[in-house]
Amino acid sequence: MTDSPVSFGTDGWRASGDGFRTERVRAIGRAVATHLDERGPVGPVAVGYDARERSRAAATTLTDTLTAATHDVTLADRDCPTPTLAWTVATGSYAGGLMVTASHNPAGYNGVKILTAEGMPALPATTDALERRLATQAPDPPDPPAETTGQVEERNLREPYVEHLLDSVGVDLSGLTVAYDAMHGSGRAVTDTALERSGATVRRHRCSRDPTFGGVAPEPGPDTAEAVRAQVEGTDSDLGLLNDGDADRVGVVTPGRGYLDANLLLAVLYEFLLERGDAGAVVRTVATSSLVDRVASAAGRSVHETPVGFKWVAEAMVEHAALVGGEESGGYGLTQHLPNKDGVLVALLACAAHRERPLDDRIARLLATHGPVHQGRESVATDPGAKSAAVTTLRADPPDSIAGSTVTDVSTVDGVKFSLADGTWLLVRPSGTEPKLRLYAEADAADRVEDLLAVGRELL
Repeated sequence: MTDSPVSFGTDGWRASGDGFRTERVRAIGRAVATHLDERGPVGPVAVGYDARERSRAAATTLTDTLTAATHDVTLADRDCPTPTLAWTVATGSYAGGLMVTASHNPAGYNGVKILTAEGMPALPATTDALERRLATQAPDPPDPPAETTGQVEERNLREPYVEHLLDSVGVDLSGLTVAYDAMHGSGRAVTDTALERSGATVRRHRCSRDPTFGGVAPEPGPDTAEAVRAQVEGTDSDLGLLNDGDADRVGVVTPGRGYLDANLLLAVLYEFLLERGDAGAVVRTVATSSLVDRVASAAGRSVHETPVGFKWVAEAMVEHAALVGGEESGGYGLTQHLPNKDGVLVALLACAAHRERPLDDRIARLLATHGPVHQGRESVATDPGAKSAAVTTLRADPPDSIAGSTVTDVSTVDGVKFSLADGTWLLVRPSGTEPKLRLYAEADAADRVEDLLAVGRELL
């Protein structure tokens, strides 16, 4: 039996310090092997890992555990982006994939993401079953005879993936100069390679492996984009791009707006894809801006709202044959490419859109057409048990109006979201990892957002 429960959150299991131990990684490998034996599908398992200090060793532990249980494994020969592993699984005859990564978390964290045979993040039906198995499985069995173990193939997963992007996306970025920041993560020699081979001139930043990420969490944002912003503002580069630690997310910096809000980028990308002739709905989380809804409505397309977490976005992308899916934290995916978020692909698409028409111009046109959008978010600390109680109360007895505007719709997709007659909204949802309630609000003016958040605090 494992020494402590492993819990899979919105995107896999993560732990810090001594919480990420070899015995727990081994236990996950055994649970996955048994799950596949009992439920399928059959086929090898692909194992990848990010640039953290212990990731390669953890991937080797998973590989050894799976092969000891007779499963064949394809192991990445070097740290790689999560979308690279996901695409490998989705386009091969794999039973699934395991990615050792803590994504954008600081270097002291690590974890394991579970991927389905379709390359999607595993849903609770799978992760809950794994958690139950982890809580009850017996101690490690003795080593099996060598002739009964599975086979290991170590492969370069990055090159076939980049080749696919160049063939399928096929963007021409000649004449474009891009400042690219890998944040010392696994996007290095992948995103910048794809950009360069598409014709762009690339100015590289933090494109060497550093397991400590230079002492900064590998999370794109206004505070971590200084280097690329300086180059873009200094006109040395046309556009700036950053990937998080496992390159499934992307941040974009433009000359006029600096670091782009993720909600704006989703709306701009969706409009660009529609303009170039692609067709389909958009999927977004309940906390993502409704600006993309206005783009969809103008194009006669539908919008599908999901709980927070890209696993839910990916599921809806497939279910509704959507064109694109996105979330407010900077994760975006193109369904025809992969039902998962992909910061490498979206980096190419953002550059293609910018080369055709500067993103600042696109955003100005977007806001002039559909109106300004402001968002706010804050957290309210509470007792663990009080999180669900507060949401239950709001669902049972929702207010008739909020901050002077009538409540026109109440969504319970994730927490409680109140849509108001003036086009604004307020969302209350429990944190999946902390004893906190999250408040989100959207309106056409910043002071209106503050009014909505103030009412949210009162409601709690």
